[in-house]
Amino acid sequence: MQIEKLLKVSVTSHDLLSEFLKRKVKIDLYFPPGETDELSLLLINDGQDLPKMDFKNILEELYGDKEIAPLLCVGIHCGEDRRNEYGTANILNYKGQGAKAASYARFIFEELLPFIRSEYKILSFREKSFCGFSLGGLSAMDIVWNHAEEFSAVGAFSGSFWWRTLSQDDPEFEEAEHMIMQNEVRNGKYYPWLKFFFETGALDETADRNKNGIIDSIDDTLSLIDELVKKGYRPGKDIRYLELKDGKHDVATWGRAFPEFLKWIS
Repeated sequence: MQIEKLLKVSVTSHDLLSEFLKRKVKIDLYFPPGETDELSLLLINDGQDLPKMDFKNILEELYGDKEIAPLLCVGIHCGEDRRNEYGTANILNYKGQGAKAASYARFIFEELLPFIRSEYKILSFREKSFCGFSLGGLSAMDIVWNHAEEFSAVGAFSGSFWWRTLSQDDPEFEEAEHMIMQNEVRNGKYYPWLKFFFETGALDETADRNKNGIIDSIDDTLSLIDELVKKGYRPGKDIRYLELKDGKHDVATWGRAFPEFLKWIS
């Protein structure tokens, strides 16, 4: 019991009024036990899902087993207009979604990070990472890839990498041409310090767009990994891919996978 008390994770919440998003954004901060001079930061999209997976307990068990370094985790609650805030900032998908993604990125860099530094007197972080679930995973990947100088790692759990500029029913649709995040990587630079973690579940969905026997959630994640490998990132070194045979598109599955991501970035 004494050890458990020493390793307690404290949780503090704030409501930030965002000028860029025109709404209040709730954030939950999970502070590591004890005091440390070297603290890393993890931003988490869909922070409202963290209590459902007992995220506090996940952290405490990892700290108790000395499997992760001190980490300030910030769960960012999504807004009602999630499909616009969590899209890709530079281009809308074929449905016109993602219109507020650039504003969401500005919220992160111009409102959220300055607030954390000011409120908690943190001058700098040892490293910064970003992760998210489903569409929140796409958002995290997009923000990290387009602001690589700010981050060291990104995680996407059942990431929505199907995001595309043309409907799959359009006769002109080509996977190699119209997949947005895959193109972002293909046309981007190589950032040797970045690490990538991807989780998918074999039961994420049933859709199989190209009829190759692999569900789209897995197929689209693997195609993104292929683009990263072509850039020079090494599977197992720079890229960790976790495929859960019984994994679903739900919080319970992401909670099971989360410890692997936390250990990966630690």
